[in-house]
Amino acid sequence: MGYVLGNRSKQKLEGVNPRLVAVVERAIELSEQDFSVICGLRTIQEQEALVAKGASQTMKSKHLEGNAVDLMAWVDGGRWELNLYDEIADAMLKAAKELGVTIRWGAAWHKALNDWDGTAEDLMNEYIDIRRSAGRRPFIDAPHFEVL
Repeated sequence: MGYVLGNRSKQKLEGVNPRLVAVVERAIELSEQDFSVICGLRTIQEQEALVAKGASQTMKSKHLEGNAVDLMAWVDGGRWELNLYDEIADAMLKAAKELGVTIRWGAAWHKALNDWDGTAEDLMNEYIDIRRSAGRRPFIDAPHFEVL
């Protein structure tokens, strides 16, 4: 614990909603998992390119208005294992509640993190169960967090 955001992460937060920036800045202090900010505000051209290659599903991304960030778990370099993002989401949840900012996590689209009292992992599993019971595939975007 006791992580801090690097200069590149701070640059990626330029243009992002100040309330979400505050949550990210507090979450890094609370987190048991180090992370970096890999994306904040996007241009329309950047979003179009991501949709074209299948890395995003919508042109209505909250990144276009500065209301979303993507975070990358940092363990001897960037890592993508899902369990690392549970830890980051737990820190984002604590920070959001502490600061009174309502956010949603890309691994649990059905509910604001602030409306959850359990772990982020349990919230993600609830989302997966809901989607599967409806005969739909869950869309897990664990690095993604957005302000509502």
